Amino acid sequence: MATPLLMPKATAVWLVDNTALSFDQIAAFCSLHPLEVQGVADGDVAGGIMGANPIQNGQLTREEIEKAEADPMYRMKMSEPKVRVAAVKRKGPRYTPISRRNERPNAIKWLIRNHPELKDAQIMRLVGTTKSTIDSVKEGTHWNTANLAAMDPVTLGLCSQIDLDLEVKRASKGTTTPDEADHGTMLLSAEEALTGAGSRSPGGSNDPALHDDVQKEEQIDADSVFASLKSVRHDDDDDL
Repeated sequence: MATPLLMPKATAVWLVDNTALSFDQIAAFCSLHPLEVQGVADGDVAGGIMGANPIQNGQLTREEIEKAEADPMYRMKMSEPKVRVAAVKRKGPRYTPISRRNERPNAIKWLIRNHPELKDAQIMRLVGTTKSTIDSVKEGTHWNTANLAAMDPVTLGLCSQIDLDLEVKRASKGTTTPDEADHGTMLLSAEEALTGAGSRSPGGSNDPALHDDVQKEEQIDADSVFASLKSVRHDDDDDL
């Protein structure tokens, strides 16, 4: 990811005053329109802004400027920063612009409907809302319930698609049972499904000893039934 230029208009003021670069070259480097750079040169734009030296800021070298001055078609490249500052991790709810805060209940409704696995804390991080607001939307006690419409928070600009996918992935992992996570779903073969011999031990492997015990029990039960039937038949013959 490219490092953004510090104070682009102030940098443009310095480049106009201290170099022979064309307006197009300065505009391309400062991410401005050439007419804005021309307005800086004429004094109509950035009036009162003190020029910022990009060489001192470490974002441009003197050699790069000289190379661009010798070739009007050349576009200057920003220097790589010598020190990279780690991004500050955001703490607490996400900041939401005032113009979009009224859309948060609509986003909450969309998240509850399409991703019920999300916890309240995750919705709070995504939308930048409070638990009381989430509860009011869930329970239908929000003051504007009648006018709420489920809307994608990404479309509303309340969160990024990457943040949403990450929270959904975390929530999905939390709902997975340990057995499914460790062993996965066990499928029976066609032969096992037809014969009913697909009994598996908790570890997911066939247990021959278990099948032998079941067969022995079935044989014992059958023998006892036939023995009882024979005894009943003999008693009937004696009566006759």
